[in-house]
Parts: sequence; C-alpha cells; structure tokens
Amino acid sequence: MRKLLCTVLALVLALTACAALAEDNTLVIYSPNSDTEVENIIPAFEAATGITVELLSMGTGECVTRIDSEKDNPQADVMWGGMNYGVYVQHPDLWADYTSPNEALIDEGYRQKDIHAYSNSNLSGSGCLIVNKTLAGEMGIEIKGYADLLKPELKGKIASGDPTKSSSAWAELTNMLLVMGDEPYDEKAWDYVAQFVEQLDGIQLDSSSAIYKGVADGEYVVGVSYEDPCINMLASGADVYVVYPEEGAVWLPAATAIVKGAPHEAAAQAFIDFQLSDEGQSIYANLTTRAVNSTLPLGNEFMKPFSEINVVYEDIPYCAEHKTEWQARYAEIRDKR
Repeated sequence: MRKLLCTVLALVLALTACAALAEDNTLVIYSPNSDTEVENIIPAFEAATGITVELLSMGTGECVTRIDSEKDNPQADVMWGGMNYGVYVQHPDLWADYTSPNEALIDEGYRQKDIHAYSNSNLSGSGCLIVNKTLAGEMGIEIKGYADLLKPELKGKIASGDPTKSSSAWAELTNMLLVMGDEPYDEKAWDYVAQFVEQLDGIQLDSSSAIYKGVADGEYVVGVSYEDPCINMLASGADVYVVYPEEGAVWLPAATAIVKGAPHEAAAQAFIDFQLSDEGQSIYANLTTRAVNSTLPLGNEFMKPFSEINVVYEDIPYCAEHKTEWQARYAEIRDKR
C-alpha cells in the first residue's frame, strides 16, 4: 500500500510539474495595440522564447476595466500598450512591480525610477495630423499645424476623437494644451481647444481607426490622430500625407505592465525582457512607433527623424494629475456648442 501511495504521489507531482510547465509556456495579453505591433512583436517573442501568446485586443479603457473586474481572479498576465503614468496613478493596485535587467539598454530618460509597475517599451507620437492629399489640394489648403485646423473651410471636415473616451484623443488634447498657449496648459490654449471643438461641427468619432481610415477614404480632409496608424496609411499608398504640427509634437512612452497575481508571471517578465532587448528594440525601430533605445536607426523610410520635427516634451505627471479636471472641462466645451 505504501509503495502504491508513493507511486500515486510521484505521478501527481509529475502531472503538477507538467501542468506548471504548460502554464509557464503561455502568456495572456490584453492590448489596444495596432496590428503592426502585434504582427511583428508577438511572433518574434514566441520564436525567441517558445512561449505561446493568447492576445485579446480591446481599447485601453476596456483593458483596465476588465483587469480591475478580474483582480480577485486574474485572467490576464500583461497589459501591453495603453499603459502609462496616468493609468498607474488611477489604478495602482492592479500591477506587479518588475524591473527588467534590460532596462540598462534603453535611454536613461525612459528607464524606471520611482515607479516599477510598468516598463516603457516604445514611443508613440501623439501630435500627428493625417491629411487627404486630393481633398486638401482641391480646396487649396496647406496644413502645417494646429492653427491651420481653424481655417473656416475646414469646418465639419475634421475627424477627431473624444478625449473623455479615447486615450489617443486625450494625448492629442494634452499636446494641443502644451503648445497652443503662451505658456503650457494656459487659458489661451483652452481658447484654442474651444475653437477647435467648434470646427468639428459636432463630429466626434468613437473609434481611433475611424479617424485615419475616414481621411484615407475621403470622408474628411484632415484627421487628428497619432503617428503609428498614420504612417501605416502613408506606407500603404493611401492618398494621404502626414503632418507633425509646427507648433510642436509630443512623443509619449508606451508601456507594458504585469498584472498583479498574473497566472504566468515568469512568461510576463520574459515578455518585458524581450521588448527591451536589442532584438525587441530593433523590431520597434523598424515599425511605425519608435524605440526607447535611440541608438538604433529608424528603419522605416516614411518616418521623419526627430531632427526634422519640432519635438516637445509633455509634463506627464502634471497632465495625469489634471486628467479628470481637463476631461470635464472638455466635455463642458463639447456639450455647449
């Protein structure tokens, strides 16, 4: 009997070890990221590590809401993209601390310092306008920046999202507030926002993709968007061109966070390690986002180097602290028109 019990115990332990190994070979990701990032990063990570990724694509807000609703029984291991200081401040209890050894490979300004609950992996350009080349040409309009969006003939012909609902539209709002006043985030900048909302003529799109696709399809003359999908549209041969506002364009770090209590924590850590490695950063440098390791050259011919753009830097904590207030103010402006 004792021998039988030992045999059964050994079998149970073996099965448990196999199950653990199987779990370690799986990674569940919630992500709002574009197809371009997904199609390049995920297969490379799987090939490099042997870990199988289960990806659920959804908006940033839905990712956070779902992770919060599952916090007593986490289903996701990682939130990839859409993660930033503001999300952390609003939901600090949802994330596990982790500092990758590959942090040393990236630019010092993007390394973790006081907060270790997420890792910056790439840069997303929030100040980016996409213009329908044919329509703008027919109208005789040249668009160089935000000020040009107030031209009377563009009223009702601008595609934009709602910063109270969309993370990309929120990033565009903070970019406007940074550069369109005499001082960052001052009343003159808010005056510009009010005029811009009037120019929208009630058009506020629910989907980020509806903005750049609508411009490419000729539904709108110009769209207020972000760099990644706009460059993809340009590279695909769409009838568009891309404008980085002459007043200034912001690049915000996009991050990855491990969910607290993640079922596959080791695999989640491996995913962050891969993104910050030379291999992972080289992939980003060849996409339509930018690497946080600036020593790597851009590999996409359609992307302008920073030397040709008026790059400005957002006060990320300040904007995060004022997010609720500014979203409410924007909603008031929107609803009054």
